Amino acid sequence: MSKAVLIDTTKCIGCRACQVACKSWNDLKGKKATFSETWSNPRFLSSYDYNRIIFREISHPDGRLDWYFIARRCLHCHDPACASACPVGALVKMPEGPVVYDDVKCIGCRYCMMACPFQIPKFEWESAVPLIRKCTFCADRLAEGLTPSCVATCPTGTLLFGERPALLKEAHRRIGAAPQRYYPQVYGEKTAGGTSSLYLTAVSFEELGLNHRGFRTDLGDVPQGLYGREWMSKVPYVGVAVGALAVGLHYFHQRRAEVQAEERKED
Repeated sequence: MSKAVLIDTTKCIGCRACQVACKSWNDLKGKKATFSETWSNPRFLSSYDYNRIIFREISHPDGRLDWYFIARRCLHCHDPACASACPVGALVKMPEGPVVYDDVKCIGCRYCMMACPFQIPKFEWESAVPLIRKCTFCADRLAEGLTPSCVATCPTGTLLFGERPALLKEAHRRIGAAPQRYYPQVYGEKTAGGTSSLYLTAVSFEELGLNHRGFRTDLGDVPQGLYGREWMSKVPYVGVAVGALAVGLHYFHQRRAEVQAEERKED
């Protein structure tokens, strides 16, 4: 059965232990980073930063000021747009939940970067032989019966790993038990057809101002892979058309050259 991670942002203290654990397990090199305008560090996800904690300061109408911390990483969609757009099958959705990447198959087209509605896959721009990089859901750890490194490290129980149906049941239980604490929606339950990263928040994602940071709320429940397959299904026809056009142009120019040569001989 598909696994998932429930991310209860009301419990997050912004310690970034998950960021450190992610870099350690995946052997990601350290880079000099800068703070964002809200003190998030690093400013963006990258080929060497798969996980990032966004800091958000919200002022309420009653004058109360609250800090919220939201983990940004691959959502591992049920029907991922990145996998549907990949022409060589370098990205695959596993039955266990992770969307994994095979760098041996990758041709560097970066279609996955353009297709992903959450702006997750990143390119190794600084590498001589660049590859795509992103959160792997610790698929190698799951294969050994372990939890993802971020989950194993979290000191506050913000991250809960398990079977997706059980996590959704727990998420709705928490909302029902403390409606004053939670926004009444589980982000990722149906978003973009459903994801393996599920979020509980105290306020809406619109109020958190996270739409432009990759947590889109305009996707509805439509699986994003549908769009990729629709476009990629046309690629063979486009390829044949372009090939036919190239052959036709070659023949046309060749024939024109022959006619011009014949005209010069007659002169």
